[in-house]
Amino acid sequence: MTAYAKLRELQITLPVAEGPVAAFVPTVRTGNLLFVSGHIAKRDGEPWVGKLGVQMSTEEGKLAARNAAIDLLATLHHELHDLERVKRIVKMLCLVSSSPDFTEQHLVANGASELLQEVFGARGKHARSSFGVAQLPTGSCVEIELVLELAD
Repeated sequence: MTAYAKLRELQITLPVAEGPVAAFVPTVRTGNLLFVSGHIAKRDGEPWVGKLGVQMSTEEGKLAARNAAIDLLATLHHELHDLERVKRIVKMLCLVSSSPDFTEQHLVANGASELLQEVFGARGKHARSSFGVAQLPTGSCVEIELVLELAD
């Protein structure tokens, strides 16, 4: 099943990819590796603001990470024009704005990891790191970046 067919099955419509709001580019390619800049979680088109372990539960954080992954897919579609060019998601980094005693960053990151594996199947299985941080841009609760290998 193609990534697009899986997105349709999951009833996910990719949003229009937005450009960066600071001095960087959305993606950088070197050889067959594509580095995708961090995407903050959004809800209804606005930054999803909050801190895990204070205003937000792990389940809310997991949904926020899933939303960030959808925006990452939109950027990939915009940059590559075809998600089937993705040979493999290599690495995902998930930053979670969280209180000092919150220890479930890895569970929050699952929201994005599980979606990428659903959309890409075995190509979506990846190495991953997740960190708790004191603050993210615009007060967002989650930011995710990717490294992937391209088929061509």
